[in-house]
Amino acid sequence: MRKLSRLQKALGYQFGNPELLQLALTHCSAGSHNNERLEFLGDSILNHIVAEALYLRFPAAREGELSRMRASLVKGDTLAEVARELNLGDNLVLGPGERKSGGHRRGSILADALEAVVGAILLDSDVAQCRATVLPWMDSRLQDLALATLDKDAKTLLQEFLQGRNCPLPEYELLGVKGEDHTQQFNVACRLSKPQLVVEGTGASRRKAEQCAAMSALERLSQHAH
Repeated sequence: MRKLSRLQKALGYQFGNPELLQLALTHCSAGSHNNERLEFLGDSILNHIVAEALYLRFPAAREGELSRMRASLVKGDTLAEVARELNLGDNLVLGPGERKSGGHRRGSILADALEAVVGAILLDSDVAQCRATVLPWMDSRLQDLALATLDKDAKTLLQEFLQGRNCPLPEYELLGVKGEDHTQQFNVACRLSKPQLVVEGTGASRRKAEQCAAMSALERLSQHAH
């Protein structure tokens, strides 16, 4: 059980009933008492936790965007990566055939086991504790999504956010340009009349400065939404 105590430390969760964790790590090749039912449960709660986190973190994102982001976070490849970071493979219980063929490194087996562990945590505690345990595993990926989404087109996201609330569209004003031709820095203001807000952004072009200002506005609006 010493190995499992190391794993529990990596998971950031201490099981009241370690047998649930043991079951979550037991592949169907090892016998009829395996992790398939826990995997079913974990898949469901993981989708819920990720969907909720995305809903709160991206107030301007539409349903289709949220669905795409969720799919990228709960797909097998991503879950297998998380499982490897947690060293789940070292703790798997596999049948002789799977053990011999390197099943502890196989992505599909690792992803299924991670879902089973999430299901086990839910049964061992509750939804709030499960959420508090799982979100840190996903945090860096959520951050990457935030950067990619905001950087992609913050002006469009801000416009959609305001339109969705029947608010007037933002106005952008060039405040000034500094520097030589090849090192110019543009300074732009983004003004919202409802809710009242003025933020500034800088960039190597007017477009980039406007994107930067829109990103700042989105971040401020997101803080107020929580």
